[in-house]
Amino acid sequence: MDSIEQVFLASIEEHKGILYKLSKIYMDDTLDQEDLYQEMVFQLWRSYGSFKGDSKFSTWMYRVALNTALVYVKKDQRKLKAGNLLENHDVADESDHEHKEERLAYFYKAVKELNEIEKAVIFLFLEGFSHREISVQLGISEGNARVKLARTKEKLQEIIKKQGYEF
Repeated sequence: MDSIEQVFLASIEEHKGILYKLSKIYMDDTLDQEDLYQEMVFQLWRSYGSFKGDSKFSTWMYRVALNTALVYVKKDQRKLKAGNLLENHDVADESDHEHKEERLAYFYKAVKELNEIEKAVIFLFLEGFSHREISVQLGISEGNARVKLARTKEKLQEIIKKQGYEF
């Protein structure tokens, strides 16, 4: 029989992409991303006893990890340096891969300019959450989630255009 720790670690491993994406959205620097990742895992472990199984593990994980990221950013008080994102990219062998990486870099650079709630809304949207699910995760009305998502998408497009790049 699996111990509680083994079940927890297996669940984290299965859904670790959620934590990586959140870390990358909220932090520029690789070390800061790793610190945030570790903080999210720590908070998930601390909260694991409160997970009753009424929802999917991933749904519960989104809520705890997102709240942890928001608190971490507020505590951190560091100025995010969006420019660092593009400095660490090596030339890719394949032009298609290079193009995708370039697009992704512009996207993440633009996301860095969003506020914490806008980052959460766009993250949940990209993860396939419906307006209703976004509203539940953020504790807002469904209509408010719909408006925030539309405004955030528009804002991202404007930021990307200002960067001189169009998708």
